[in-house]
Amino acid sequence: MTDFLVIGECVADIVRVPGRADVPHPGGSPANVAYGLARLDRPVTLFTQLGRDAMGGLIGAHLRSAGVRVLTDGRPEVRTPTAVVTLDGEGRASYAFDFDWTLRPVELPAAPRHVHLGSVAAVREPGATTVVALAGRLRADASVSYDPNIRPALSGSRAEARAGVERCVALSDLVKASDEDLAWLYPGEPVRQVADRWLAAGPAVVVVTRGGDGAVCFTRSAEVACPAVRTAVVDTVGAGDSFMSATLDALAARSLLGGPARPALASLDGPTLAEILRHAVLAAALTVSRAGANPPDAAELREREA
Repeated sequence: MTDFLVIGECVADIVRVPGRADVPHPGGSPANVAYGLARLDRPVTLFTQLGRDAMGGLIGAHLRSAGVRVLTDGRPEVRTPTAVVTLDGEGRASYAFDFDWTLRPVELPAAPRHVHLGSVAAVREPGATTVVALAGRLRADASVSYDPNIRPALSGSRAEARAGVERCVALSDLVKASDEDLAWLYPGEPVRQVADRWLAAGPAVVVVTRGGDGAVCFTRSAEVACPAVRTAVVDTVGAGDSFMSATLDALAARSLLGGPARPALASLDGPTLAEILRHAVLAAALTVSRAGANPPDAAELREREA
């Protein structure tokens, strides 16, 4: 059994800042989560599609440099997705995509303790069918997390996106979403109301990140908020993914992942939730303090928490 299986896309983020040359960065929300877990010394496999092109080579080398095991579906004709990331004067990112997702099933080398689903790959067909079917098969023995990480340009209509997201929410034990995700999916609906509905669908924990306002965690019996760690922001690329990796790292450290741990995850108390949020918020703060999706490693995070 391996600790983590992340299923989802790799994307080459081509960062564009006015007055500067374009700079390509390895990216894609699930790939970033896998990379972040490896940086935190967690054994992780990423099941993805990766083109045999320059951007695919860049991303593959980046992932393997941290220790991520990369598993693809072997399609030789795929093109590595790209996203032109334009940063405004405050480091906020907007995206323009060239993206296809046609993932097909493969035989896994080992059964995972935890499965993480992410972003476009979990809702964009035809590959989303493979993602959801695999997660459904594995969840008998593995816990499941999900981050919708909404990209409106790739999500279809709001109704289509909502249906895909809610299908993944129902499969999951832990869901992390940003307040921007929820505002797009459910315009005008209070965060607490969305969280309650998602909790009723199956997850034990729903976490909502709020940028500079930190994060809030909901369970069926608790609501815990954590302020952001103040830092100078270079850009916000990968911050949510770093938060996700650190959340999973904190849960793993407390033996709260895996199918048999579901009852313990569902009974998390407020103080423990607060500790987990602080760990994740710090990881996100370190990520935004430098360019690109560059999460902290285990030693850096331990040093800052000391």
